Amino acid sequence: MDLDTFFVSCERLLDSRLNNRPILIGGTSDRGVVASCSYEARAFGIHSAMPMRLARQLCPEAVVIRGNSGTYTKYSRLVTDVIADTVPLYEKTSIDEFYLDLTGMDRFFGNYKLASELRQRIIKETGLPISFGLSENKTVSKVATGEAKPNNQIQIPFGEEKSFLAPLSVRKIPMVGEKTYKTLCDLGVKRIKTMQEMPVELMERVFGKNGNKLWHKANGIDRSPVIPYT
Repeated sequence: MDLDTFFVSCERLLDSRLNNRPILIGGTSDRGVVASCSYEARAFGIHSAMPMRLARQLCPEAVVIRGNSGTYTKYSRLVTDVIADTVPLYEKTSIDEFYLDLTGMDRFFGNYKLASELRQRIIKETGLPISFGLSENKTVSKVATGEAKPNNQIQIPFGEEKSFLAPLSVRKIPMVGEKTYKTLCDLGVKRIKTMQEMPVELMERVFGKNGNKLWHKANGIDRSPVIPYT
């Protein structure tokens, strides 16, 4: 589960005049960077980690907000409390991202129904938009959550992980940053399907140990467990 444009959503809860407007959150000086931005701002090509000066040039009408870590921590805790009240085993990987292990809970509720009802409860009790991707492992769930956004949900049935990933850009794979993406492009690999068809030995030759991990992720294979949040 991932809270959509979390910092922006928190600011909009505090000031409804910000709804439907391009919002930039981060350092307000020209030397600052964008920590988060609304979907309206993204339409101008703005993204997180972009220099604030460039972002302002791309969208002069954007509202720039310094942000308040205390506010974001408070809302994150509210969401965490709702999840903890419903799911015994969950992992919190950042202020706005969670992995839920629903193993065994399907006997009572049905996993998709449970996740859907939890999402609606979070929206109702906190006012924050949130998306989720339900699958049998963390990698596919993370990618699926990204595809579900904004403020939606998707389920990838067991056995369909590979075909779901195949048409997507290799940039969607966790672990693929700018450097790895450039190397893959140099090899002519832009879609996950192409990586799926490559011998794992070739991936290991190019990327070392990470090549093995990348190949498995591309094929929808991930056995990493959900690490309990304490």
